[in-house]
Amino acid sequence: MSQTLSDTPWTEPQVPVPANPPQTAPVDAPALWQRFPQAALAGVDTARAMWSEIVPGGGHWSWRMPRGSAIRFVALEGGPNVSVVLYSALEKLERYNMPDSLKAQHTAHYQAGHVLMSDMGRSMASFTADSLGWHDPLGALLDNERMAARYGERRYEDARNGMYRSGKDGLLIEIGKYGLTRRDLIAPVNLFSKVSVDTQGRFHFAPGHARAGDFVELRFDMDVILAISTAPHALDPNPVYAPKKVGLLAWRCGAAPANDACRAFRPENARALHNSDVLYL
Repeated sequence: MSQTLSDTPWTEPQVPVPANPPQTAPVDAPALWQRFPQAALAGVDTARAMWSEIVPGGGHWSWRMPRGSAIRFVALEGGPNVSVVLYSALEKLERYNMPDSLKAQHTAHYQAGHVLMSDMGRSMASFTADSLGWHDPLGALLDNERMAARYGERRYEDARNGMYRSGKDGLLIEIGKYGLTRRDLIAPVNLFSKVSVDTQGRFHFAPGHARAGDFVELRFDMDVILAISTAPHALDPNPVYAPKKVGLLAWRCGAAPANDACRAFRPENARALHNSDVLYL
């Protein structure tokens, strides 16, 4: 008697189970930094890498960064902008203070050696490496009104990932993940952008300030909440919405040593770093 299909006993197919990824290369932490220009990683101990990301233009993201870690930001295309805000992870009422940071360091822009001070007089982060020598603290954020006037509108419902998103909206989304609201949004630091001020107090944006391969590094001197947006700079005159992608490599660099260049840059920096050190005694 012939056997029908329904009489055939079913056996579960033997599908090989892949081995777990090694701890040195977990599946959720690909070494994207290997795609970055190697010259832009000078001074980074990649053996101590924590993670790496490629953030597309117009994107946004956030992390909780521990004291003694750093992020190397790398321009993967010419003309990027990365708007950065910082909050203490221990007490979110403490956050980056632009007026105090600029006044204490007698500057209107940031470069290697400068620190980002909180409203409690502590160093939240330090500029430990920099290929540009100028990063903008004054140009604020691109908001929806300015974005629509300059570029028009492109909503997610119509364009999906090709939508236009302002820096302000991107950062509000990110800080909202930590219980912060619109009233908590502070003046950002705009990495890779240059804005100068003339004798009449007028702001001037420098197009093409950063080229592909330029880099800047922030070392975190406190446990911080870091949020970023890669939307265009608010003063960028380009009539086309064309934000650029940026690479990030986080690594464990250690806390600022006694002979740290940022401590020696100005007495005010040494005091701010000391105030951060005392917090972790």
